[in-house]
Amino acid sequence: MGKRILMIVGDYVEDYEAMVPLQILQTAGHQVDTVCPDKQPGETVATAIHDFDGDQTYSEKPGHRFAINTDFDSVKTSLYDALVVPGGRAPEYLRLNDRVLEIVREFDSAAKPIAAICHGPQILAAAGVLSGKECSCYPAVRFEVTSAGGQYVDPAATMDSAHRSGHLVSAPAWPAHPAWMRSFLDLLGDD
Repeated sequence: MGKRILMIVGDYVEDYEAMVPLQILQTAGHQVDTVCPDKQPGETVATAIHDFDGDQTYSEKPGHRFAINTDFDSVKTSLYDALVVPGGRAPEYLRLNDRVLEIVREFDSAAKPIAAICHGPQILAAAGVLSGKECSCYPAVRFEVTSAGGQYVDPAATMDSAHRSGHLVSAPAWPAHPAWMRSFLDLLGDD
């Protein structure tokens, strides 16, 4: 039986890290409600595609429009089975929203599955839910993970690894989608 999953996004969320997990989870029969503070169902967020071109950090290219299908202000975490927190630039400002942090804390305190990738753990760090947990993320976010009491897990050199620590599944970037989503689906009880 499909689960109901909440995904928190914002403008300049990483395109692949929102769209690909959405489609994988829907393919597996789950309902994914996408929300963004200050956006209504039917509106969209701009996405960005981050790529690894051999420079000192990732490059950023224009992405697509990603649809919001649920009202952020009416979110009741008790109605959801799991949470997905994509990366990109959105987490740097979404973590300033008190309700976003409250939502993350509610999922964590209920020990519901949480999937976070790339810069998504910035939100988890700001919410104070990483203490004592192992967490993989984009390497530039490692200091936020450790400052929040988490243990940073080095990604594979190819950025395609994922890590599970209790009810948290984390990964460094979109090349990890197969490992990240496989581990998250296992946590959800999918075969």
